[in-house]
Amino acid sequence: MNPRVKARRRRGYTRVSGKHQVTIPLDALEEAGIRTGDRLRAEVRGPGEVALIRDDDPVARFAGALTDVYPAGELDALRREWS
Repeated sequence: MNPRVKARRRRGYTRVSGKHQVTIPLDALEEAGIRTGDRLRAEVRGPGEVALIRDDDPVARFAGALTDVYPAGELDALRREWS
């Protein structure tokens, strides 16, 4: 039997690895609405406190939002008026 057994971790807690990585508990991610692939920004709030903030890309959020609002060719006609 291996004498070195990992200590059981408390739910909702994590630790910083030797590579400065942290695994965020799933409950916390779900409650914050953070999903796989989200870009996060780390912001220092004070001693011992770091907040992870979703970094929204407004272009990606609204890209394609007005698809099919104008009839085909209408935007091209408007652009030609600018010339």
